[in-house]
Amino acid sequence: MLKVRHYSVIISILIALVLQIIPLPIQVDIYRPDWVLIVLSYWTMALPHRVNVGVAFMTGIAMDILLGTALGIHSIALSLSVYTLTANYQRLRNYSVWQQAIIIGVISALYHVVLFWVQHLLTGIPFQLSYLWPVVSSMLLWPWIFWLLRKARRQFSIN
Repeated sequence: MLKVRHYSVIISILIALVLQIIPLPIQVDIYRPDWVLIVLSYWTMALPHRVNVGVAFMTGIAMDILLGTALGIHSIALSLSVYTLTANYQRLRNYSVWQQAIIIGVISALYHVVLFWVQHLLTGIPFQLSYLWPVVSSMLLWPWIFWLLRKARRQFSIN
């Protein structure tokens, strides 16, 4: 029980990384939620002293390696998103889960705009509106991930 308590944040981030790279059919893949961003967002708001910009940066490096993108693209986007949450976590904790879902949508949009911007600078890819579908799926998934991770945090007394 003690080991799970200490490693539960890392385990949840690893599960999110696996969910981020699981192959999906092309028709469904454009709606893939930002699993890593959602999990990092929860832990940033719940435990800002343990999960911060440094954790987001290292997780972004892992995502770059797993997805085969240029090194640092996801690190920059995740770091900016988590920094925004860290700077406002005390205010965001007081919102209802549904209000937080809207905030997660805004953070996810920021994440995707930064990803697009950096990739556009590197490769010149054009912007497509379908690029923002994960924002909607991340917003819809937030309440369930929030409740699941909060239950795990309370059950294992993580603080």
